[in-house]
Amino acid sequence: KKWLKIGTNMSYANYSQRYPGEQTSANSSGNLFFLSTYMAPIYPLYIRDAAGNIMKDANGYTMYDYGDGKVNGAIRPFMSQSNPASAIALDQSKYNVDLFSGKWYATVEFYKGLKATANIGLNMVNTRYAYTQNPYYGQFAAMGGAAGVSTERFLSLNQQYLLTYANKFAGAHNVDLLVGYEAYRYKIQSLSGYKQKLYTPDIAEVNNAILQPSTSSATGSYATMGILAQAKYDYDSRYFVSASYRHDASSVFAPEHRWGDFWSVGLAWDINNENFLDVEEINLLKLKVSYGAQGNDNLGNPRILYAYTDQYTVAENNGNFATTLAYKGNRDLTWETSYNFNAGIDFSFFDDRLSGTIEGFRRRTKDMLYYKPVPSSLGYSSLPVNVGSLSNAGMDVELHGEVIKTKEVSWKIYANLTYFQNRILKLDEELGGEWVSGSYKYKEGGSLYNLYIRKYAGVDPMTGAALYYKDVTNANGEVIGQTTTDVWADATQYETGDILPKVYGGFGTSLDVYGVDLSIAFAYQVGGRIIDNTYADLMHSGNASNAGRNWHIDSLDAWTPENTNTNVPRLNSNDQYTAYMSDRWLVSSNYLSLQNVTLGYSLPSKWVKKMKMEKFRIYAVADNVALVSARKGLDPRQGYASSEAAYYAPIRSISGGLSITF
Repeated sequence: KKWLKIGTNMSYANYSQRYPGEQTSANSSGNLFFLSTYMAPIYPLYIRDAAGNIMKDANGYTMYDYGDGKVNGAIRPFMSQSNPASAIALDQSKYNVDLFSGKWYATVEFYKGLKATANIGLNMVNTRYAYTQNPYYGQFAAMGGAAGVSTERFLSLNQQYLLTYANKFAGAHNVDLLVGYEAYRYKIQSLSGYKQKLYTPDIAEVNNAILQPSTSSATGSYATMGILAQAKYDYDSRYFVSASYRHDASSVFAPEHRWGDFWSVGLAWDINNENFLDVEEINLLKLKVSYGAQGNDNLGNPRILYAYTDQYTVAENNGNFATTLAYKGNRDLTWETSYNFNAGIDFSFFDDRLSGTIEGFRRRTKDMLYYKPVPSSLGYSSLPVNVGSLSNAGMDVELHGEVIKTKEVSWKIYANLTYFQNRILKLDEELGGEWVSGSYKYKEGGSLYNLYIRKYAGVDPMTGAALYYKDVTNANGEVIGQTTTDVWADATQYETGDILPKVYGGFGTSLDVYGVDLSIAFAYQVGGRIIDNTYADLMHSGNASNAGRNWHIDSLDAWTPENTNTNVPRLNSNDQYTAYMSDRWLVSSNYLSLQNVTLGYSLPSKWVKKMKMEKFRIYAVADNVALVSARKGLDPRQGYASSEAAYYAPIRSISGGLSITF
């Protein structure tokens, strides 16, 4: 009807997939990527006969080497009883997922420009995960294999009720007003069961096994609600003003700290619409500035949704109830708030041949949410707290250019960059202005990514031992000099400063010539450092805990009595700490990656029209084509601080297809 509109959008999807979960688990014996990097190449993948042929067992399965000595008597010291290639082949792992998404709305127009709208959204995800651990080989063979099933039900409901008014009056004044109420809640329910000793190895059901039953179930819920208002005004598409306000509550916090107030204001000036700037070459020139506050209640753990209260697990003790503290809450916990300032300019010149954006930003975050490590003697190891304030500042630059623009030829280029700087403004008073946590030192005025590690001093030319720097102090504890030590534990820890990259971004080009189109996209990062954990693990000394682990080729340059001019320490199985954390493993995180290459051809329009089509294009695409970094095998895209062999780089893919439009 003219005054009423009702609508809906609903979708349903179902999919099944195999997903061996351990392939994304760091340092897992079931992770094929981890094992293929770290296992020494002297160890075989398969069991072979005297003629070198891969053997089959009595069940017809390919026989993989697990290094446990059960088949050929040969024991592998590194990751014995594991062979992920075999586990992927013999174990079962299957997800079956149902997804439903529904949105409904109703809009009533009371008066011209005055509308009331109700929006309701419902999302439901039901997941069933079933798996077996085979009874033939590996660490589960001794128990006869195992089966497990878990289900999870996720249901969320979002309600939004809005009253809006939009109008244009006096020819040049545009007003857009909004007030509303929002409520969001979700519930996660899970149920899982597990048993050992399979009856039939290929049936992933709990009732297919008989020993050591284990079950668990859990329910988690979360809710927010808020009141909101927004006002926008512009005069003659030249001057723009906007303001917004939210009053939000979250179930994460205790009732006395549940509500937070968040707001924003913004101004913009479209200069090219001014009469005094009547320049044909300028298509867009807009100045903009904004400032506002945003709230965050995310502690990074979706299962802990009531972080203000203590939570317990219930167990049995001699037939009676026993409770164990599972989560220590903090009733003083409150919203994390970020104050964002942005100022920039949007521009377009020469009939849009050159366009872009330059924008500076600063985000000051206070009452940061964090799990603070505490002594485990308290009965818990971490406590959710508002730990301090942080500043992130920088600049975004984005440029687009059309070098050639004719009827048959088009050549475009683009580039973007982000300059970024991170600083801790304030820490909790209990920390005294600084805080050491593991390999990081957090202090006021410093970076959140300030490593606190030992400094490598090279190799003792007489013994080949790894050396580290150590401060020399006087009786008052004052540093009066520096020496070296070959005892890693005695070395002094030093701050490395900010290891974050200074600049990151991308650039590329696209060319279209008489129907042939080619596009190339790059990404880059400059000015940072990263801990190469994979390299460190492969440069071990051969001690007992690393027996059977692979070595990096650089180990061939290790110190020997004949090779004393080297930076690689001796290979000595008694040297336990050679590969421990130090700045020896801190390398440049600069990289250049060729992200995408696309080549296509579109048939001339006159040919396509004869075939009753609008467009016919054939194309080929290559993604994740190449990566250049400080060391072969190092992928700085894995994270700002460190890289791990367990996390494999994005897979290179080549695809092609047809795109036909009628």
